[in-house]
Amino acid sequence: MTCSAADQAELARVRRNIFLALFAALAVALHTLEVLLPTPVPWFRLGLANVLTLVALFLYGGRAAWTVSLVRVGLGSLLLGRIFSPGFWLALAGVIVATGMMIAAWHWGRRWLGPVGVSMLGAAGHAVGQLTVAWALLVRHAGIWQIFPVFLLVAVITGILTGWVAAVLLEHLQQYEPFRKIEQET
Repeated sequence: MTCSAADQAELARVRRNIFLALFAALAVALHTLEVLLPTPVPWFRLGLANVLTLVALFLYGGRAAWTVSLVRVGLGSLLLGRIFSPGFWLALAGVIVATGMMIAAWHWGRRWLGPVGVSMLGAAGHAVGQLTVAWALLVRHAGIWQIFPVFLLVAVITGILTGWVAAVLLEHLQQYEPFRKIEQET
């Protein structure tokens, strides 16, 4: 049995929505797991949930990346009982700046930047967003910017790791029919 062109378009749309829901659910799970892991300092996270945002961006485009990242922060904070806490606002600011930078880098620099480069820029944006909100809401002191170089270095290193994991996952996923020749929307 063959499908008509309209059926193929509907099948692609349904597949996209199912995979986006799966990516968002996995991102929430990774976000929650990361919060539960011990860290050397309270604010330090590897950002492994961002792998799913990168995969959504490279497979489905900017809207998909916004969906995965905002659902991750919203549901993750809700599940952890941290909705509207200072940590929520820090995470939200970081995600907004990071996702915006990743989408811009992907959109305008996809010839030169792969998942690792896009992830590094997103990690740097996340650091800027979080420190800006920390300065504005929590620590109204110029001294907070003294930790910025260390914070940025750690963010870029974790961005490289996250980007590499996303690149490996994308390479693996694109071997399967549902992920080949996907029409991306920006």
